[in-house]
Amino acid sequence: MKNIVIFLGIVLVIYVVYRIYKYQTLDNGLDQLIKNGAVILDVRTEKEYETGHIAGSQNISLGTIRERYVELDPDKTYITVCSHGLRSVKVENILKEKGFRKVYNGGAWSDLQKSFNLKVSEK
Repeated sequence: MKNIVIFLGIVLVIYVVYRIYKYQTLDNGLDQLIKNGAVILDVRTEKEYETGHIAGSQNISLGTIRERYVELDPDKTYITVCSHGLRSVKVENILKEKGFRKVYNGGAWSDLQKSFNLKVSEK
């Protein structure tokens, strides 16, 4: 009987740790951030953005973010996206250096759009 209780205790601990991990993992939290009004910040160039983007997203390219970050509200939540996910990581780090606390990398804009069935716009 003691072994069964220990085994069930271990299973419970593993389950709780898994749920906490799942909750804190970005991929599983992006949908909630979007539902709560996070701003999708597309960091591709204007020309790339014009070829297609997530409806309602804001476009500030990696090349201009150091000057234009003042256009953003540090109290809002931002999800950075680009074409493959590399520039969005850089912008995430730049914004965090500038004091933004709620910035998350969303990776490729098209993957984010498909994953959460978001609308696509063209200029």
